[in-house]
This record gives sequence, structure tokens and C-alpha cells, in this order.
Amino acid sequence: MMQDVIDAFAAAAGLILGFDDRLAQIVLLSLRVTLTAVGIAMVIGLPLGAMLGIARFPGRGLVIVLFNALMGLPPVVAGLLVYLMLSRSGPLGGLGLLFTPAAMVIAQTVLVTPIVISITRQVVEDMWGEYEEQLRSLGSTRRRAIPTLLWDARFSLMTGVLAGFGRASAEVGAVLIVGGNIAGVTRTMTTAITLETGRGDLALALGLGILLLALTLTINAAAYAIGQVARRSAG
Repeated sequence: MMQDVIDAFAAAAGLILGFDDRLAQIVLLSLRVTLTAVGIAMVIGLPLGAMLGIARFPGRGLVIVLFNALMGLPPVVAGLLVYLMLSRSGPLGGLGLLFTPAAMVIAQTVLVTPIVISITRQVVEDMWGEYEEQLRSLGSTRRRAIPTLLWDARFSLMTGVLAGFGRASAEVGAVLIVGGNIAGVTRTMTTAITLETGRGDLALALGLGILLLALTLTINAAAYAIGQVARRSAG
């Protein structure tokens, strides 16, 4: 048994070092889907989170609670909702997006956007409380202050974006439901690991697992480095 494990790790290392085509295709698709989803989440979440951070309106607390709760939305629930929207009988079924990379992007965007909104809201709200008087003395309104606050908080916000990227890259339930895990089309690192482990192809599963772990470590290292830069800038 131990020899089998050693052989599997050796084969996995060979796949990685040899730039195996299957491995590379799966990794590149995973990165493309996740980066696209995070990019869309940033475009939606940063301005919405900033507006929520400085705006005052009836029911604001309920909206904040809702987005905070959505940060923990189970991936399978998000996948199911997107599946119902994109299925043939769903409102967007005519677009033919189900079981395509686009469907996986939508599912991951649903998961990441609440994270970006909630973290942005908290950061901008804290900064607005600290710099409101100075900004108003310069003639800035709440709405006009948003770009300034987002720029000044860019390091703190990048940590939140990386957290969203980490969740999306490690997600399996939603992309499996809406993507179908089709070889060469919608098979990502997480879904491939699940499939290949069940098939007994430990070499490919381990190779993907090693790369996914390396990606996770890189994300955490980047988040830590950005946090250090932010503290130096603030100090």
C-alpha cells in the first residue's frame, strides 16, 4: 500500500514536471473560469459595497445582514439556483448556457460577489467614519467620495478579493451542478480530483491536488503580503 502511494506521488510529479496536456487543460480552464468570475464580482461588488458602506436608508441593516449571510451560501445551493435559471424550463434557458464554462462563471460569481460586497462595505464604512469631516470640508459628497475611499482602501480590499478567489478556486459543488464535469469542456481542478479519485487515477488526482494546494498557498501568501503593505502605508 505504501509503495502504491509513493508511486502515485512520483507519477503526479512526473505529470506536473512534464506539463501533461490533460493537467494543463484542466488547470487553465479552472483559472480562466475563476479569474473571470472574480473580475465580474469586483465590477459588481466594489461599487455596491462602497455605496452600502456610506449610504443611510431604511432597511440598511437588513441588507447588510443579508449580504453577510450570503457569504456563507452553500455552493450546492448556489449551483442549484443557477441550474434552475439556466435550465430549459428556466427564464434564461434559451441562452443555452447550461453545462458550459459560462454557467460555471455565473455560479462562482454568485458565490464571490457577496464576499466582495460585505468586505468592501465594512472597509469603506470604517474609512468614511474616519475621514468624513475632511472629505466634506473639501466639498465632497457621499457619492463623490466613493472613488477616493476605494482607492485609499485598495490594499485592504485586495485581501477581500483574494479571499473570494480562494473560495471560487476551491469550490466543487456549484460548478459540478451547472458544468456537468465534461472532459475538455467544463472539467475543473476540483471536479477532476473528485472524478479521478473515484476512478482510481491517483496520479492525476494528486497532481491536480498539489497544484491546487500550491495555488491556495500562493493566495494566502499574497493576502499576507498585501496586509503587510497596507499596515506599512497606514503607519
